[in-house]
Amino acid sequence: MAIVDKNIDKEPKWYVLHVYSGYENVAKQNLEITVGKYNLQDRIFEIIIPMEDELVEKRGKKVLVPKKTMPGYMLVRMIYGDDIWHAVTRTMYITGFVGPKGRPIPITDEEARKMGVDGSTNTEAKFDIEVKVGDMVEIIEGSLASFVGTVKAVDEENQKVTCMVEMFGRESEVELGFNQIRISTK
Repeated sequence: MAIVDKNIDKEPKWYVLHVYSGYENVAKQNLEITVGKYNLQDRIFEIIIPMEDELVEKRGKKVLVPKKTMPGYMLVRMIYGDDIWHAVTRTMYITGFVGPKGRPIPITDEEARKMGVDGSTNTEAKFDIEVKVGDMVEIIEGSLASFVGTVKAVDEENQKVTCMVEMFGRESEVELGFNQIRISTK
């Protein structure tokens, strides 16, 4: 007779993990190793370190570099159970789940979207926006929020646009997701 854990969720949900700050990438790699070692691919589906591009000056040029938006935290989409709790919390550089007494509480779909991930079980979130070359768009998310740009190219399949944005008196080309823009009213 097989033992069945009655505390297992039926659908995958997003959870927040607390990790050593500065060791997010190592913690992610260690958790991926744990998933493979304990054959948890059917329970842990995605591990994400929330990032956004930040505009910085390097050698006199403005470049976009990835920056952790939540240092010390990682997001994981999984089907939770007590057995998973033990495997995850024993992973090196992970200190535990965010929740009361270290027991996880899944984040809402809205919270997941605000953190840059799709909160639903469908990882292919599609944004319904009609944008074409020449449109003026306002950037609503990321380090360039509130900037306005002109659409130079549209990639419907990947839901991305290439825009020319004026920064510091010069136009720069930036690639943005449909979730980061809206048609400008300015």
